[in-house]
Amino acid sequence: QVQLVESGGGLVQPGGSLRLSCAASGSIFSIITMAWYRQAPGKERELVASISRVGNPNYADSVKGRFTISRDNAKNTVYLQMNSLKPEDTAVYYCNGVSGATIATMAPIFGSWGQGTQVTVSS
Repeated sequence: QVQLVESGGGLVQPGGSLRLSCAASGSIFSIITMAWYRQAPGKERELVASISRVGNPNYADSVKGRFTISRDNAKNTVYLQMNSLKPEDTAVYYCNGVSGATIATMAPIFGSWGQGTQVTVSS
């Protein structure tokens, strides 16, 4: 059973930056694609960025050019650097492993989600 622990969220003004971290347990981390999802109030959870086991990133159009995903396989950790934040980025952010080839077709592979980390962008 993989455990996922997200951290790094907070309250930030529009245009500001945050760096999220997701620590995963288990030896499987280094061989799977990892992703960040977010869920805003009243909306479905959406995938915003993924990174392959060798470090190839993919981004949803809504965050492209502003967010950067990275990973450290030695630490079983995936990161999301978020710059130029907008109020519409406000959501709870989660990580998970994913299968699939594109942002549109990827699906989470771990049935148990972490608690997420709240990101609020507001002046």
